[in-house]
Amino acid sequence: MPEPAVPPTPPVALDALLAREDLALTQIAGPPAAGTAVHWVHTSEMADPYPYLLGGELLLTAGVHIPEAAGTGTYFDDYVSRIVAAGGAALGFGVAPVHDTVPRALVEACEAHGLPLLEVPPQTTFSGVARAVWQLMSRARLSELRRVTEAQQSLASAASRPDPVPSVLRQLARRLGGWAVLHGPEGAVVAEGGREPGDEAREALARLAEVVRPSGDEAGRPVPASATDTVAGTHLASYALGAGPGFVLGVAAPRRAAGDHTIASVAAVLLSLLTGEQQSGTGAARSAALVRLLLGAAPEDVAGLLGGGRWLVVHARPEPEAAVDPVAASALGAALGSALVDPAGDVVRVLVPAGRAPAPLPGWTLGVSTAVAPSDWPLADTQAARALARARATRAPLVRHGARPALADLVPGEEAAAHARALLAPVAAQPALTETLRTWLSLHGSWDRTAVALSVHRNTVRQRVARCARLLETDLDDPDVRMELWFALRHA
Repeated sequence: MPEPAVPPTPPVALDALLAREDLALTQIAGPPAAGTAVHWVHTSEMADPYPYLLGGELLLTAGVHIPEAAGTGTYFDDYVSRIVAAGGAALGFGVAPVHDTVPRALVEACEAHGLPLLEVPPQTTFSGVARAVWQLMSRARLSELRRVTEAQQSLASAASRPDPVPSVLRQLARRLGGWAVLHGPEGAVVAEGGREPGDEAREALARLAEVVRPSGDEAGRPVPASATDTVAGTHLASYALGAGPGFVLGVAAPRRAAGDHTIASVAAVLLSLLTGEQQSGTGAARSAALVRLLLGAAPEDVAGLLGGGRWLVVHARPEPEAAVDPVAASALGAALGSALVDPAGDVVRVLVPAGRAPAPLPGWTLGVSTAVAPSDWPLADTQAARALARARATRAPLVRHGARPALADLVPGEEAAAHARALLAPVAAQPALTETLRTWLSLHGSWDRTAVALSVHRNTVRQRVARCARLLETDLDDPDVRMELWFALRHA
């Protein structure tokens, strides 16, 4: 039997469909409906529907294809065997308008081949059955998303506890209804949570951990990020932890429900960050750096604790735009190679060592500063914010702040700053005006792109730019004026 090419939506239990009173479906043959999953609905009046089935369907037919002498030969046996061979989940037979009853030979064939057979009454349309399946799928998908979201929040909360690794494992085990274990680089159990399975399943899970753990004598072989197995009725899964070399998360559960893999993957990301800290000591170093900063130390004095000389600041916004939860922010930091992450509203700021050049990441818009010394972190933060605004305005996945030398650099810094203060004095007291003017000039006077970059209406941009022109008593359509203002804004 071919493996069904299942869709990305949860399947529907056949007994849930039978429970719909508005459909009035009745099972008249085949195994119990509770063990049958329906992935989609297909209607066909072909004598041989095999070529048109993907597997997992509830196949609906009114029996138009049945010849008059079908009951005396092997027609029904051949028909049902082909549905089963194609991986069909169940057969629904409509008793109108062609047949008054379900043919007895069809009932016997379905019973013999183990195919659930449903009688569809005259008042129930095939489209109504299909609609009911899609409704049940939608509800199941919503329930799955709600379950995953709640699990993400609880796992993130567990990771912030004083004993984060055991707390995450206990919470994961509770969410999956089983056992969660962290294997160390040598295979020993570092921490665990939940109900421990039997010896056979526990030993199988330890062997499964070796599948995703790189071994020294096979360093060149490809290693999967996760692996699954089923032993003694227990579902097993192992996940390699990227930030902790050799650490593996193992899960054993009596059942495998929709969303389990996503929940376990979230736990793996959190444990990757936590085991990475335990392995390298960077967690304690970051705490020490924070304390010293709070007590008045200069950034350049504590940067050594963080493990880098020059740094990049990255500003990131999710697509579509939304508030960022701690799990997503931590995953972003892991992808960028840094645990120095600050999720603030809809923007995440990450401090990244300069040797790890960020690349575009699916689902994120990134603005990246130039590489700076710790004393220039505030400047790099401003650069990253402006780069992100430009990336959003131009719909680019990543924009880096330009740092090449310019003619403006020939002017001494103090003189340039004094000129900028004098020129921009009429608008300096209103940061919204100066930032709008800066963004508008950087985007070549585009109203729409500026509005996107600043998250305001285009009419607001027009009003602010017009006010700047009045206060500065200048013509912003003049390219020389724009050039001089851009010079001033760069040094303000």
